[in-house]
Amino acid sequence: MEDTVGISDRTVEDRIKDFSNLLNEIETLNDKKKRLWTEIYENAISDRQNSYAMFIRLAKIVQDKSSEHAVHGKTMSGYIERMSKSNDQLIRLAELIAKAEEESEEINPEEVWSKIGKN
Repeated sequence: MEDTVGISDRTVEDRIKDFSNLLNEIETLNDKKKRLWTEIYENAISDRQNSYAMFIRLAKIVQDKSSEHAVHGKTMSGYIERMSKSNDQLIRLAELIAKAEEESEEINPEEVWSKIGKN
């Protein structure tokens, strides 16, 4: 199984830190949404990483053994499905973040004037 492509060596903690930094750059996000999105992100990457690890373990067991593949094939498929669902969650989260970034970048002249007027 030397040719199997793996998940990057970056730790879950490093990924979450980078993700949190990204969210902190979006000024219009409230703290509750940031915490929720961070939790969704953490769960998705953890699920994907754990499913990948279990898939690789089974792949090594069934490699070149049709009887083992018959026994574990459905389980392996389940791990692939879990990784796919995690990827779908990450894609959806990326879409939400992109939308929030667009909203953050939009400048409403009325808001600017009202803020200036208050100061």
